[in-house]
Amino acid sequence: MMMNYRCNRREFLSHSGAGIAGLVSGQWLGGATTAHAQGADVTPRDPDLVVFNAKIYTVDSRVPKAEAFAVKGGRFVAVGRSDEIKGLVGKKTQTYDARQMMIVPGFIDTHNHGRGEVLLYNVLVGNPFDVEFVTIQSIIDKLRARAATTPPGTWVEGYFFDDTKLKDNRPLNAQDLDKVSTEHPVFVHHRGGHTGFYNSVAFQRAGITKDTPNPFGGTYDKDEKGELNGRVTDRAMATLSKAGTLESFSPAEKEKRVSNGVAFISKKFVQYGLTTVHHNEPGVLAAMQEQRVSAGLLHRVSYEPTGDLLEAMIQNGIESGFGDEWIRLGATYEHTVDGSFSERTMAISRPYIGISPPYQGNLTETQEDLNAWAERVHRAGIRLNCHANGDVAIDRVLTAYERALKLYPRGDVRPKITHCSLINDDLVRRMKALNVVPAEFSTYAYYNSDKFHFYGEEMMSHMTAFRTLIDAGIVPSAGSDFSPGPFSPLMAIQGMVTRTGWNGETWGANQRISLEEALRVNTINGAYNSCEEAIKGSITSGKLADFVVLADDLHTVDKKKIKDVQVVRTVVGGSTVYQA
Repeated sequence: MMMNYRCNRREFLSHSGAGIAGLVSGQWLGGATTAHAQGADVTPRDPDLVVFNAKIYTVDSRVPKAEAFAVKGGRFVAVGRSDEIKGLVGKKTQTYDARQMMIVPGFIDTHNHGRGEVLLYNVLVGNPFDVEFVTIQSIIDKLRARAATTPPGTWVEGYFFDDTKLKDNRPLNAQDLDKVSTEHPVFVHHRGGHTGFYNSVAFQRAGITKDTPNPFGGTYDKDEKGELNGRVTDRAMATLSKAGTLESFSPAEKEKRVSNGVAFISKKFVQYGLTTVHHNEPGVLAAMQEQRVSAGLLHRVSYEPTGDLLEAMIQNGIESGFGDEWIRLGATYEHTVDGSFSERTMAISRPYIGISPPYQGNLTETQEDLNAWAERVHRAGIRLNCHANGDVAIDRVLTAYERALKLYPRGDVRPKITHCSLINDDLVRRMKALNVVPAEFSTYAYYNSDKFHFYGEEMMSHMTAFRTLIDAGIVPSAGSDFSPGPFSPLMAIQGMVTRTGWNGETWGANQRISLEEALRVNTINGAYNSCEEAIKGSITSGKLADFVVLADDLHTVDKKKIKDVQVVRTVVGGSTVYQA
C-alpha cells in the first residue's frame, strides 16, 4: 500500500533546530508525552514493555531527553520520567531497568549493498567490518585454496580487498595474481566496487592487451613500462566478463544461498544497532520476504529497485513508498554517473594528486542518457537516486533532476544523491532548491583516512561535507555504502565529530559536526531520506519502537573511542533482535 508519511523541509528543520536548542539549554524532561495525545489509536495503559532508569536521547525536539518510555503494539506510547512511565505497568508488562545506560533511536543506513551471500560463501581477502592490514601473500594463498576446488576456466574471485590496507606497501598486480593459477581467470574485487585486479589469464582470454584502447567510462591501467598492471576501473571491468565462466548453481541452491545471505547480514546489521537499511541489492527482495515470514529478517528495509523490478514498477504504476513498515519500495537503485571516492576514480574538476599522467576520474553516463532516465523515472512517480561522487558528476545529476522536475512538477519528491562527496557553493544552492536528500559516506572519515592525501586538504575541506550541508538547510543522512565502507553507526559518528581517521590523520576539520547532529544524521535524517520521518527515526509517542541500548553515554566517552562503545541491545518494534 502507498502511504504518505511526510512533513515539508521547513517543518522538519524547525523541529531539528528546536531539538538541538533543547539539548544545549540543558532541558531534560517535560511531562510525559503519549500516543493518545498525538491522535494514535492506542492508549499507554498496560503496555507490552516499559523501559526506565535510562539516559534517553530521543532526537525529538519536544522532549529531547527522557528517563523512560512505554511500548505497546510495536510503538512507543509514552515517553517521560521513570516515575510517570512505571505507573503505566500492568500485569503482563515486561520491564527493563536500563541502569543509566544510553538509549537512542534505532540507527538508519541509507545506502548499503548487503552482500550477505558474499560474506557467507566467497573468499574474503580483507576485513569487511574494521581496519585490518593483510599481506599480498595471504591473498594469494586464499585464492590458491579456492582455485584447487574450482574447475579450470571458472573465475576465482576474492572480495573486500582494500588497496591501502596492505602490509607490503606496494600495489597488488597481475604478476601476484598469476601465482594463483595459470588455468583460471582471477579477479580480486576492490571493496569500493569500481576497480578490479586481474591475472594475465583473464586479460588473455578477454583479448585485452596493452594496446587496447580504454572504453568510455573506464581504464586498463599500466605500469611504468606501459604493460598492463592488472588494475581495471569502472566500465572497463565489464569487458573482462567473457574471460571465464561463473560458478553455477541450481535454482534451488541459488535461492537457498540468497536467503541465507539475507538472514546472515540482517543479524550483522542489528548487532551494530541498525534497525533500518536502504538496500541497493538486486535480486534479494523475494528472499527478504521469505525471511520476514520465517522471522529471519530482523531489520526494516527500504528496497531500492533497478532492472526488471524498476521496469515493472514503471509499467504497472507502482510508485516509491509501496509496501509496509518492514519492507517498502524506496528511491531507485543508485544510477551510476561516475567512479569511486575510495578508489580515486570519481569525476572531479581538477587532477588527482600524485597520479601520473594527470587524471580527473571517470564519468560513466552521458548527460543525454542521464536526462532521459531521470525524466522517465520521475514521471512514473518513482524517487530519483543517482550515484555521484565528484563535483563534475553532481553537476550532471542536478542538471538532469532540474530538467525532470521542471517537465513534470511534483511536490516534495526529495530526489536522492548517493555519496554526493565533493561539493561547492553553487552545487549546494541547487541541491537546496530541489530539496535533494544526500546519502553521505558515513564511516569514510575514520576508515579511509589513508586515501585522502590523493585529494589534499583543500579538496577534503569540501568533501563529505556534513557541516556545510546542515548549515545550508539540507538534510544529509548516513550511507555506509557497505561493502565499500564498514557500516558501524558508531564508527560513523566518531568520524563525523572528529574527522580523524584510524591513522590519526585529520582531514577537513571544518566539516565536523556535533554529537547531537551526528545522532540526527544517523537516525531521523535517515527516516527523512525515505519520507518516513513521521513513523521512525526518533523516540516519540506513536512512532515505531526501534531503539538501541548503548553501554556508555557517547557524550562522556573520549570522542576517539566512540566506535568502541558496546551495543548492548537492539530492539525493533518493541522486540529484542540483538543482545550482547
